[in-house]
Amino acid sequence: MLKKYIKVTATFDCDGSLVPDYLFWDDNRRYKIDRITDVRYASSLKAGGCGIRYTCRILGKERYVFLEENKWFVEVKEC
Repeated sequence: MLKKYIKVTATFDCDGSLVPDYLFWDDNRRYKIDRITDVRYASSLKAGGCGIRYTCRILGKERYVFLEENKWFVEVKEC
């Protein structure tokens, strides 16, 4: 697995929490995050790196979205 840095739009909640709303892929396709089921500090065991891991439901599938320092990434399969 590799780390793929992506563009994310996010909102600061009224308690100061940063909540991702949309992911943008290379071709500018936009994916709405339907639900966030968990937020925790964790490592990406598959791609390396660590930060805040958001467990998200996107198009009916569960995906991890990581905030590492000031950059967002997801885990993708190698080509």
